[in-house]
Amino acid sequence: MKKILKDIDKPLFLLSTILFIFGLIMIFSSSNITAFMKYATSPYRYFLKQTFILIISFILSIVLLKFHSKCYYYLSQFCVYLIGIVLALLLAYGSVKNQAVSWINFGFFSFQPSELAKIVIIVFLSCYYDKKKDQLDQYKVVLYPIVLAAIIAFFIFAQPDLGTTIIYTLIVASIFFMAPISQEIRNKMLLLILGGVMIAAMVLVGVGGKLINSEQLERFDFKEPCSKEKFYGSGNQVCNGYIAINHGGLLGTGLGQSTQKYLYLPEAHTDFIFAIIVEELGFVSSIILFVLYFLLIGRIIKIGKDSYNTRGFLICMGVAIYIVLHIFVNLGGILGVIPMTGVPLPFMSYGGSFSMSLILALTLVQRINVENRQFLEKKQKKLQFSKTISKKSK
Repeated sequence: MKKILKDIDKPLFLLSTILFIFGLIMIFSSSNITAFMKYATSPYRYFLKQTFILIISFILSIVLLKFHSKCYYYLSQFCVYLIGIVLALLLAYGSVKNQAVSWINFGFFSFQPSELAKIVIIVFLSCYYDKKKDQLDQYKVVLYPIVLAAIIAFFIFAQPDLGTTIIYTLIVASIFFMAPISQEIRNKMLLLILGGVMIAAMVLVGVGGKLINSEQLERFDFKEPCSKEKFYGSGNQVCNGYIAINHGGLLGTGLGQSTQKYLYLPEAHTDFIFAIIVEELGFVSSIILFVLYFLLIGRIIKIGKDSYNTRGFLICMGVAIYIVLHIFVNLGGILGVIPMTGVPLPFMSYGGSFSMSLILALTLVQRINVENRQFLEKKQKKLQFSKTISKKSK
């Protein structure tokens, strides 16, 4: 185990730790008023719950680091089928939260299977296309995992959870087009996807009200959220987010000094935590946060490019895309660039299911880095051995 910990990527670990600690601080700052005023509980409620989740996830990640990525194929395939079954049952027996049947309620903890589905599909597709790399000119082989992924996407959409469906689908599409699939199949799939998107858009416009509820349908009308018609309706959260960001200015009002977290932003510690960060710590803090994100994603991509096999490359690229999409969709919704879909901001937002999934994703990248280093060491030893034999023969 010491050897494995020695071979993890230190910059990635440091960046992840800094972001998680910063996130914990901001979760406490943005949630203490909500916990006390709305739920009449301890101001530390969300902070302690998030800390507990991070500690448990960290312990599990140490265990996961021991397993070689060769083991991932059959395990991930089993998990894909299991998550598909769980999501199907969830539609009938799941707990309703934020107008979606997305949660399994354990009493002390609510778990969102669709969050874990994103990581499972990254691993499954990566391992599958690596294992079948010599058969990726056959339609049956190439499309089998895509069909499984599409079934899961349908179940997530039916909850309905549009934000998660979009991110999940884009992850699947990205890995598909980065895998060493024959150009003919790739081109035909691209045309099929474009046609599917057009059909889906027409269906959504035509019968959208029957597929998703009215409140979620209103989110597509995201222009001018601060207008008189929308301020007390669909635009309320986004407009209060604008107020928080504007109030923060360059240097912010000071840690803990936000006014918008006084129930003006009902999801201040989850979806809209970025607005509270800017309000309390200013625009400068957002620049620092973006730099940290950029460095972290860059590090993940580097580990992927250094990988000696397709499996490691695709897992790292999938995790990088997963994080980028969450950042883009969350901030795009807050800034009114795209519809608000309730997607958490990586490292910052409160949420047990997402935080556990994020740590799992980062652990997978660290495992790939460990294997990259071990492969390189073996290669160097073989080279050194061959040089020694060559010298002796002379």
